[in-house]
Amino acid sequence: MTPIAPILAVIRRIPRGMVATYGDIAEAAGLPGRARLVGHVLRESPGGGTLPWHRVVGAGGRLSVGAYAPHAALTQRMRLEREGVRFTRGGNVDLARHRARLKTKTPSKGASHASRAHR
Repeated sequence: MTPIAPILAVIRRIPRGMVATYGDIAEAAGLPGRARLVGHVLRESPGGGTLPWHRVVGAGGRLSVGAYAPHAALTQRMRLEREGVRFTRGGNVDLARHRARLKTKTPSKGASHASRAHR
């Protein structure tokens, strides 16, 4: 099974007015340590949909989309502010107030490469 569907499903569960880091999403999708994969999936997903991409932030609450599309960071901030998300003086999302508590999906047994090798 491709990891894209679980990642997108987790992003869709982030409530309005809350955010999740790339790492939080990877963990909740059963892909611990795969934060970069979450970023790749977001970059490759078609725009204009209903995916709340603006609720995904970097570690520490950074608006990291600006590295790929400078205008997107401003759009992201405006959307988050419209939802009531507050920012620190440094310009990061206040994670203490706005970090979503996502339920973690545990990887299924037999999903690792090592377990397949022993079959």
